[in-house]
Amino acid sequence: MTITAAADGSALGNPGPCGWAWYIDDANWAAGGSPHGTNNQGELQAVLELLRATSAVAGEKLVIECDSRYVIDSVTKWMPGWKRKGWRKADGGPVLNRELLEGIDAELRGRDVSFSWVKGHAGHPLNEAADQRANAAATAYQRKQEPDRGPGFTAAAPVIAGASASLPEPAGPTHSTAAGGGSGAAAPAPARTEAPVAPARTEAPALWAEASDLLDGLEVPAATPPIDLRIALSAEEHARLRDRADAQGVSLEEALRRLI
Repeated sequence: MTITAAADGSALGNPGPCGWAWYIDDANWAAGGSPHGTNNQGELQAVLELLRATSAVAGEKLVIECDSRYVIDSVTKWMPGWKRKGWRKADGGPVLNRELLEGIDAELRGRDVSFSWVKGHAGHPLNEAADQRANAAATAYQRKQEPDRGPGFTAAAPVIAGASASLPEPAGPTHSTAAGGGSGAAAPAPARTEAPVAPARTEAPALWAEASDLLDGLEVPAATPPIDLRIALSAEEHARLRDRADAQGVSLEEALRRLI
């Protein structure tokens, strides 16, 4: 099974109130943002959150439709060289948005992911849906309101009626760079009737340790009670953590634990 999704970002003022969104279908999408950011940061965050949200089906091929050549070139062309140079550009300057790029790099390990460029605002259904949700999230932050964060990735459930129809097989190349802004969208495959079952994840290693693993090697009794850790977060940090939790369908506490 191939999952085809669009990822997009928006920044009102650039920089300004920032939104991101990824979209597969009406039952599988997520959005979020922050009070201040750039359009490129929104685009990168959308890709990162999509990768995190679909980590439960990491064995499936993922095609990401994106209208940002900056994102595609950063991930597919420039990032290997930046890493070799210690996240420095050719001129020696620091790479912008390094934290987001490092997160994307970590999530890509062991996965079959490709990018397909599509022209923005040109009628590509998935891209249009992601763009609308990213812009709505940015607008919500501009108005100091809570954005609609969407249902997240619900297709990770073992059996979902109609899920195969909503996760289309792309037809043709997955990275279109036709002159004149030609369509790079992947054509949906005919709907299938069987419900997909997520295969066992054998390629991608765990990106975080289980709570019990964190105690390995420590000379403490097995019955030692957990440590109560309290940290102070800014409003922006809290919003970013909440976005991550919503995209993964977990609680704030669990999202924070997964970062350890």
